[in-house]
Amino acid sequence: MMTPREVLGHIAAEPFRPFRIHTASGRDFEVRHPEVVQVGRSTLTIFDPLADVPDAEGTWIKLSLMLIESIEPLEISVRPANH
Repeated sequence: MMTPREVLGHIAAEPFRPFRIHTASGRDFEVRHPEVVQVGRSTLTIFDPLADVPDAEGTWIKLSLMLIESIEPLEISVRPANH
């Protein structure tokens, strides 16, 4: 089980580094901005944008901290500079 403090450590990191949350159900969530996640005592609420639908509003998904198996940094691809 992840503790609120562990999750907050990722959210409040300076500089912020995007990360992926892996859950016990096999579902993954990418957190690319600290503003899209809220941490409670036993839950985590994540904003899930509807990227496939233009101008659509996303939804907030509530997860139990007990169901979070791991958090890992997202690999950010760097484009090579044009010469």
